[in-house]
Amino acid sequence: MHDTPPAVPDFTQWPSFPFEGDLRVKHLDEPVPVEPPRKGEGHRECTACNAPDDAYIWVGERWRVRAMDRPTGLPMVLILESRSHLDLGDLPNLLAAELGVMTVRLERAIRSLDGVGRVHVNRWGDGSAHLHMWFLARPYGRLQLRGTFLSLWDSILPPISESQWRENLAMVAAWLAEFGGRPLAEPPRIQWQAPSSLSAQASREEEIAEEEPVSVIESDEEIPVPADDASDGANAEDRDGTGDAGIGGGARNARASHDATANDTEDSDDFQNRNDADGPAAAESHRGTEPAR
Repeated sequence: MHDTPPAVPDFTQWPSFPFEGDLRVKHLDEPVPVEPPRKGEGHRECTACNAPDDAYIWVGERWRVRAMDRPTGLPMVLILESRSHLDLGDLPNLLAAELGVMTVRLERAIRSLDGVGRVHVNRWGDGSAHLHMWFLARPYGRLQLRGTFLSLWDSILPPISESQWRENLAMVAAWLAEFGGRPLAEPPRIQWQAPSSLSAQASREEEIAEEEPVSVIESDEEIPVPADDASDGANAEDRDGTGDAGIGGGARNARASHDATANDTEDSDDFQNRNDADGPAAAESHRGTEPAR
């Protein structure tokens, strides 16, 4: 008797589902007796711990924020990481409380950007044992992107311009720096060009648009190690020792050089007690209606 594949679930009919046409559900593999180690577990090296501060757009005493290595289809995709090698359930009370503060603060900073209607906050963690929270900005007015498929749409939509991406990174970094820490992303420099050079620039922009897009769902932190590769351990790490899409070079492409001697210490009491309302005013004027789920 042949196995009957499960029926396609109802969410394939939702307006937010990115695909159409004939679909079929994969057969579910048998569960493995022991799951393979994630990055930062067992003998596997942790790319987040090895990443230098200049791979991030903002750094503080206990937290860091980084971006992908190039623009994606959403206005902003950022990752909040703890400096300490801890997972979500391992956080002590101080860091757990600060995680709430940092989550709200970063959400407000991203939501203040032009063209952002909502910010999705996600945590998966099947690829890396080091705490990392994803922040995905949904474009304002794009109602078809509402809901749980936003990370899929990120790799489907054409990427935003690099200049807008860098400007957005700089604005978020500056917002966070109002409460401490050190911003490492700056807006792009204005490059005045002769008319004869504009055609070459247009050709370069076309080449960038044709490059393979990066994606949230393709990030190394979210891709579990195959069971038969688990024994490779640290040999499976990135050969340059700098990590994946955003670590070890992603955010440094989105910033200008910064004074390396800048103060990187936050005042702990001030971090806990400052009123976020004193920061840059968030763009509260555009509010979409989140669909009921």
